[in-house]
Amino acid sequence: MSRRVLRLEIPVFPERLMFRVHDPIADLDAPGGPVPPSDSLISTGRDQLMVSCAQEPLGVQLTIEEWDDAPPPFSDGYEDEAKCVLYLRGQLSIDTGSTGFRAVDALRLSGGVGDYGVRIYTRNRAAAVQSYGELYQQFADPLSDDFQQARKQLEGMEQYLLQLWRES
Repeated sequence: MSRRVLRLEIPVFPERLMFRVHDPIADLDAPGGPVPPSDSLISTGRDQLMVSCAQEPLGVQLTIEEWDDAPPPFSDGYEDEAKCVLYLRGQLSIDTGSTGFRAVDALRLSGGVGDYGVRIYTRNRAAAVQSYGELYQQFADPLSDDFQQARKQLEGMEQYLLQLWRES
């Protein structure tokens, strides 16, 4: 039976409708790397993956879990799922875009160096996009204080769960 060895919940502010999960020393601009996902949840390379988000001006909630073995798949209200394998050198970083800001910088993994199985689950993507669209119908001026206050209430509505474990 597998068990969770790490859990981290953080807000992530996607840039260009995505964030990147990668090995801290990966060359993010190297040839052969992933291209931004267009019709899928993720796009992968050997040591990095890009996760597509439904919106960008709002923060999303990301939960990272490391397991000692593959966790059992589940749905628990999650709407979409993607899987891949990443090569990590015992650490994990979360990059929010071209600004170079890292939401997580070199999180040490107990599994060490090697291939990691990865599952990404999403929740509330469609609801967050719909709610954000409704703000524009409710408020005529997106620069108004009322619009900005209502927008802040949508922070974290879109949720992602990233589970990873060392492949045997």
